Order: sequence, then structure tokens, then C-alpha cells
Amino acid sequence: MDKADCSHKTETILLVEDDQQVLTLLRELLTKAGYQVLTALDGLDALAVSVAHPGPIHLLLTDLVMPKMNGYDLALLMADRNPNFHTLFMSGYTEDPLSKTALIAGSRLLSKPFSHEDLLRKVREALDQALPE
Repeated sequence: MDKADCSHKTETILLVEDDQQVLTLLRELLTKAGYQVLTALDGLDALAVSVAHPGPIHLLLTDLVMPKMNGYDLALLMADRNPNFHTLFMSGYTEDPLSKTALIAGSRLLSKPFSHEDLLRKVREALDQALPE
């Protein structure tokens, strides 16, 4: 097992997706890849999960378009509380103004639909990216 295989065994991902079936599938994929995965069905739930979680959250993996609170607003609120995490947005609406805003802000975007390999590669790239100072 090389260093890349071992490095993420303690990394925690907060996965936010409003489609329960997609949430379940993504959680299983990420868990099998060795990540600790917290889940939420919307932005408000994600905020509660992030506050209740006693350890660090290394990556916010969130859908951009969701009811109650979009992924971009969620990322901004979480960054106010803890700037030491990465963000990877998911969206099936690549022409959505929120997707463009997220990209302008320097975050990564994973366009739906995506393969298992694309998901794991983008997650790793996001986690390995240097945090802004």
C-alpha cells in the first residue's frame, strides 16, 4: 500500500445531497474507499451535523442546488466557522449561475452524472489541494 492509499484513512467528508438514493450510493462509495463520511440531506441539516461532529471535517462534498439552502451558501457559512476544509461542489446544472459563482470562488465542481472513478479522483484532488491562506 503506497502513501496515497494510507493518507485518507482518517479524513472526514461531509456529504450533502438532497436525493436519498444518490446520498446512499455516494456514502457507500466513499466509505469503501476508506473515508469517514458524515451525511446530510440539505444545507441546514449539514450545518447541524458539522456543529455536532467533534472532530475536523476535511472536505465538504455538496450538491449546489438543494431546497432550504444551496451548497454555495452552506460552504460560505461553514467557512466562517472553520476555514480549514476543502469544498467540492456537485451539480447537474452546469449552466446554473451558482456553478459559475462556485468556480469563480476557486472551488472545484464535479458535473453530474459522473463515474465512480471521477468521484474518487476529484475528492482526492480536492483534499490534496493547498488550503487558502
